[in-house]
Amino acid sequence: MTLPVFDAAVIKEEATPQLVFDTVRDALIAHAEGRTSVPPPLHMDFPEVDGDCHVKAGWLTGATDFTVKIATGFYGNPGLGLPANHGLVCVVSARTGQVRAILHDRGLLTAWRTAAVGALITHAMARPGAVTLAVFGTGEQARLQALWLARLRPVNMVLVHGRNSHKAQSLCDELTARGLHAQPASAQQAAAADMIITTTPATVPVLDAVHVREGAHVTGIGTDMPHKNELPPALFQRAQLIATDDHAQCLDHGDFGHAVRAGTAAEDDDIAAGLLLKAPIERQDKAITVADLTGVGALDAALASAVLGQLLP
Repeated sequence: MTLPVFDAAVIKEEATPQLVFDTVRDALIAHAEGRTSVPPPLHMDFPEVDGDCHVKAGWLTGATDFTVKIATGFYGNPGLGLPANHGLVCVVSARTGQVRAILHDRGLLTAWRTAAVGALITHAMARPGAVTLAVFGTGEQARLQALWLARLRPVNMVLVHGRNSHKAQSLCDELTARGLHAQPASAQQAAAADMIITTTPATVPVLDAVHVREGAHVTGIGTDMPHKNELPPALFQRAQLIATDDHAQCLDHGDFGHAVRAGTAAEDDDIAAGLLLKAPIERQDKAITVADLTGVGALDAALASAVLGQLLP
């Protein structure tokens, strides 16, 4: 029997935004409640070409499948006419150990899973009246975070901060064409937004904690390897609420871990992000909240299984 291999075009037809939102939300709650199996990720770094690779596996307790995912980020690729991100997901039967299918999604499911989680957590932790969003970064994930958050709440303005002013303007033009008001901003201007999402492969913090306004929420999604760092440790010291998608991962290679090692946060200062999706939180209007998201393999497993269920009913 030939192993089914599904490409990105076919997967895109089945992975509707609502399917992605519902699946990752339920999976993140399951992870927070201990109903998943997630081994530590494998990381490889290729500094000579500004690239990295991580391999993540995951399984939801009782699910018929588990997955192993390869995701790469080679950040100089756009200059070669290639996408920066790539990857595939191997779906394996948790009953027989047989490979059921390969989802050759070229990183699509990772990108959409990340966008959905960032949007869900930002929406859950930000003030109900928060309407201005700042994104740090000008790539695919910066675009997706703005567009997917706008599916959950009104976003009146998107401030885009990037190292390259031409890329920042290009992203603003694209977001404006998609119905969002967007404009380039300095790091200080962007840090004063109601909601901030960082989407970069930075190795040093991209914003200054003192520029973050009272009542703001900050979500960091780019620090998924030990050498990366987007959010300054001082920001965690100012935060009244800190959420992590996986406590151990965020301590090992997330911005939360950088803060703990710097002494600006304690190891037990965080709460599982999934719990904040399960029950609404009470937050003071002037409280600063922070989410550190490093990517959880169980969410990849849940989403891949959901998509495969659509492809192989």
